[in-house]
Amino acid sequence: MPLIEHQQFIKAPIQKCFDLARNVDIHIQTTSKTKERAVGGVTAGLLEKGDTVTWEATHFGIKQRLTAEVILMEPPYKFVDIMVKGAFQSFVHTHQFTEAAGGTMMIDKFQYKSPFGIIGVAADKLILERYMRKFIISRAKELKKIAENEDIFE
Repeated sequence: MPLIEHQQFIKAPIQKCFDLARNVDIHIQTTSKTKERAVGGVTAGLLEKGDTVTWEATHFGIKQRLTAEVILMEPPYKFVDIMVKGAFQSFVHTHQFTEAAGGTMMIDKFQYKSPFGIIGVAADKLILERYMRKFIISRAKELKKIAENEDIFE
């Protein structure tokens, strides 16, 4: 199972970063390149433990839906969501936040398993792992811009 890890330093308080990362509206804003939108479950505001959200987005030119559930919430340090329905065989996305000098370190850990057995493994190596890494990094950079440039939640 591929594991993608990314660390992003943000010059903002930990609570602000935590809340931005679990905000459905901000998620939509930070994934505009894939036209992501919430179409089921919690469709606006802050996600809490037990919440589900169904995302619709365009990846590889194909409109797809994926439902995730928040299974762990430890404000303002960590939350975890898992896929309960969608294109992957499974995934676990851990969002961690630690206080750092002058701001917050946001750490994404995204572990997934592709469908289709050996074909899925080949797709991981050729395309999917690089695509998902780029997607996670892009979202983190957009979240950083928002956290550092807007007075949200203050």
